[in-house]
Amino acid sequence: MKKELFSACLAVAMGAGAGYATTVYAQAKPEVLVKQRQAAMTLIGKYFGPVNGMAQGKVPFNAEVADRNADFLEALSKMPWDGFHANTKDSDVKNRALPAIWENADKFKEASDRFQKAATKLASVSKGDEAAFKTAAGELGKTCGGCHNDFRAK
Repeated sequence: MKKELFSACLAVAMGAGAGYATTVYAQAKPEVLVKQRQAAMTLIGKYFGPVNGMAQGKVPFNAEVADRNADFLEALSKMPWDGFHANTKDSDVKNRALPAIWENADKFKEASDRFQKAATKLASVSKGDEAAFKTAAGELGKTCGGCHNDFRAK
């Protein structure tokens, strides 16, 4: 009986917590969302730099760094997108997001999906296979450029 009561109370508490989390997200200030997406993009740049260097042959291939950075990039590839909420369009925080993000939301979503898929592919092939790593890293780099060209001010 105590076990069932405990389980029921736990389920109610977890449900209430999930509802609270959704409410808190809905109330996130636009400035906070902009800063969060910028932070995620900064980290993506940090971990892609060595990957790109190895892919271009400017830095010697290091399987350990390649694997670690690819795994980080896969996780980071999912993070910035909720920071492009419509309420951030007119934020006072300095940023380079172009109005095209909100005017062409479907195209922007497709671009972010391509980036995430390419990051997942990089993480899956980077386990020591230098040739596959370089190919996947090049594909990931192209997705970055495609989005920056259409949706980011220079």
